[in-house]
Amino acid sequence: MATINRFEDIIGWQKARILCKSINTYTHKELFSKDYKLVSQIKSSSGSAMDNIAEGFERGGNKEFIQFLFIAKGSAGETRSQLYRALDNTYITNEEFQHAYELADEIGKLIRGLISHLKNSELKGDKFKD
Repeated sequence: MATINRFEDIIGWQKARILCKSINTYTHKELFSKDYKLVSQIKSSSGSAMDNIAEGFERGGNKEFIQFLFIAKGSAGETRSQLYRALDNTYITNEEFQHAYELADEIGKLIRGLISHLKNSELKGDKFKD
């Protein structure tokens, strides 16, 4: 795996950003926008996936990064669940659901792979370099 110097280079973060954009677009739909609680929850969980990848990376240590990646992975799962609620309430189409669900699922898999890589790495993180 190549050395990553910025969180913006992490594919999982890039995909999470795309998911956030999609969620934001969906929540502006008339019916969806009126469900304030679900709008708040789904925007929060999708943003949390993206933000926790960034925050964990910026901490500079693999152990902390892994902890934040687990939170990000959980947030991606939470977003998938909330997408079902949006679909069941007919706030989004089947196509919108499929797009966002598959993206959130892919994010979870990418994060799981990164966690596995970090756990097996001998490097401890930037803050432990000489």
